[in-house]
Amino acid sequence: MFVWCPGWPVIAAEITDGTPASAPVAVLHAGRVVACSEAARADGIRRGLRRREAQSRCPELTVVDHDPARDARAFEPVLAAVEEVAAGVEVIRPGACAIAARGPARYFGGEEPAAERVVEHVAQSCAVESQVGIADGVFGAGLAARTGQVVPPGDTPRFLAGLPVEALGRPALADLLRRLGVRTLGDFAALPAADVLARFGFDGILAHRLAAGRDHRPLAARRPPPDLAVTETYDEPLERVDVAAFAARTLAERLHDTLAGHGLACTRLVIEAVTAHGQELHRVWRHDGLLTAAAISDRVRWQLDGWLTAAGRRPGAAGAAPPRPTAGILRLRLVPDGVLAHVGLQPGLWGETGAGRDRAHRALSRVQGILGPESVVTPVPGGGRSPHDQVRLVPWGDERVPARPGNPAAAPGLPALPAAVPSVAGPSAATPAEHGPAGSVSAAPAAGSVSAGSAPAFPAAQPDPVGGRSGGGRRAAGRSRAAAGPVPPWPGSLPAPHPAVVLPAPLPATVLDAAGEPVTVSARLAVSAPPARVTVGTGPPVGIVGWAGPWPVDERWWAPAEARRRARFQVVLADGGGLLLALSGGRWSVEAVYD
Repeated sequence: MFVWCPGWPVIAAEITDGTPASAPVAVLHAGRVVACSEAARADGIRRGLRRREAQSRCPELTVVDHDPARDARAFEPVLAAVEEVAAGVEVIRPGACAIAARGPARYFGGEEPAAERVVEHVAQSCAVESQVGIADGVFGAGLAARTGQVVPPGDTPRFLAGLPVEALGRPALADLLRRLGVRTLGDFAALPAADVLARFGFDGILAHRLAAGRDHRPLAARRPPPDLAVTETYDEPLERVDVAAFAARTLAERLHDTLAGHGLACTRLVIEAVTAHGQELHRVWRHDGLLTAAAISDRVRWQLDGWLTAAGRRPGAAGAAPPRPTAGILRLRLVPDGVLAHVGLQPGLWGETGAGRDRAHRALSRVQGILGPESVVTPVPGGGRSPHDQVRLVPWGDERVPARPGNPAAAPGLPALPAAVPSVAGPSAATPAEHGPAGSVSAAPAAGSVSAGSAPAFPAAQPDPVGGRSGGGRRAAGRSRAAAGPVPPWPGSLPAPHPAVVLPAPLPATVLDAAGEPVTVSARLAVSAPPARVTVGTGPPVGIVGWAGPWPVDERWWAPAEARRRARFQVVLADGGGLLLALSGGRWSVEAVYD
């Protein structure tokens, strides 16, 4: 069954722009007429005419530009009206659609009563004139709709046989067929299929099948999406939290059962409420997993609790508290805004998933609902040169995306090291050429050193492989450029082991050598003397038994206001602890603490 609205671009212009379709109207595309009204057709306007010729035939002609998007938007109510009569509509183009005729014919008692019902319902619902044609295929039904015919089953080839070849909608092919003496679709269908394919190609054989009444594909019906939202209207407004919580649980179970019936699960929930005074409330809850019936019920209950109680803000918070609804909730609606296919969930063997994790997630989500999303955060590792830059705190439930890209080739928790930089664990780890004065070991090309007696010494930092300002300096990068191995994405970043505690604000410190003089680092990264003692804040001095560094960093040197240049040291203390020290502007500070 083919439903056709004649002159639809003209009708769409009237619906959208208010152009009267009863007047002479022509829709033009690329300077030629593609559709015209009945009044324009009476004045001699035809499809394919040029703009100037059309206006010369009808001086009062109203010209409208062709807009496929406008035609599609205006045709949507017609599709909805057809779907109210028969399900499974396939949109051919704006202004034409097709449906399977068997179901409506059985329901309305025949094909002709079904066609009349469709035309009548479209006219009553949309005030649009339409014509219906029925045949064995979409192509034949479309041609039958031009005259409103119902072709009996099996007679479609005979119906098409007397039509001219121009009905194929292929002007070039039709012109060639006429010059070859083939004037009707019956003549074209009588030709051998192999000869048609050899002479006219693939498009020609498709047209040959259409002329014979055989469509090249079956009808692809449009299935309307299911309505997954659940709504409940209450006789008495809900003003108490306990009553609202009970109602929310029932509605949440209905939504979960509806989703389960379609094999779906919800990840984002929209809660809508309407009070007795007409006030509309709206809130969206997001979940990083699948919302169970209990999880949906909890979120609805929390949201109703927040709406009905409207607790005030904390002392000192800016702004006034949100106003409480002026009346109880009369209607509640749950809409699954984000759904996905539910393929099941396998519980973990060591607690990755299960009841314990669900309880923790519900508790944390509850805290966020009371104190705000930023009240519960989780760390996300990423890239960076300092430990503080390598961790980003994101609200619980949000997407865990690092602020800076890390090294995907590195093992989890460990940065990738170039092949040219060894992990130094004492003097025996270095080659003979690397030994310097007083038994020191050059841990990296950037003049770094490790004390000879440091048993738990740190690995070398990553030099700059591209000769940048950060990392081991330009001279160090020049010597390491010939080394083989992967290029780290963050030159100058500290290697493992990573500190256990990263201080939110650096603590001031004092680093002295064995003679009691402050330890300094020159512009050429030369340490004045090995560090012997460190004093953090006002605490007592602690001896240093091992150290590695300096690891220089010169960041954002092109922006003087944001530039930061410092040298970092990893030290092992006499009490068994470890510190990450930084020297910047002649002042020492503690950035992180090692276990």
